[in-house]
Amino acid sequence: MKFHDLLDNAKCYEQIRQYRWPDGVCCPHCLSQDVTRQGKDDTQPEKQRYRCKDCQRRFDDLTLSVFSGHHQPLKVWVHCLYLMSLNLSNLQISKELDLNKDDVHKMTQQLREAVCDKAPDASLEGEVECDEVYIVAGHKGRLKQLKKGRSGRRNRLRGARG
Repeated sequence: MKFHDLLDNAKCYEQIRQYRWPDGVCCPHCLSQDVTRQGKDDTQPEKQRYRCKDCQRRFDDLTLSVFSGHHQPLKVWVHCLYLMSLNLSNLQISKELDLNKDDVHKMTQQLREAVCDKAPDASLEGEVECDEVYIVAGHKGRLKQLKKGRSGRRNRLRGARG
């Protein structure tokens, strides 16, 4: 028995709705709160469908979210997030979820990118100290040559394509 077999897909959707729309459902396209429920999804009955009265677009609980457009049940995504938080490798996660390692790689990459996109930009203020500097071996003292070499290579590539 897998851990995600113990998870309830309906409760996962409830949590998503609470986090995504704490003040009530709103259209992810135009942000209007004038929406109507349009029944449940055919393949995942826990997923609610909606229609926006302002922009007339249809959407569901996952539209325009990190989980949208994927065939894996939401509880598998939640389990994947949990395993990622344990710092497991993609191979370990694929074995635990009983999924293809390439599918797990796509899932974890998408989840990591979403986290990075939501992370606030770092801003440094006041006095900042830097203890160490890393310079790639072999380029020490030759940074101008390295920059010239890269721009020359780029120009050669552009010329070959053009």
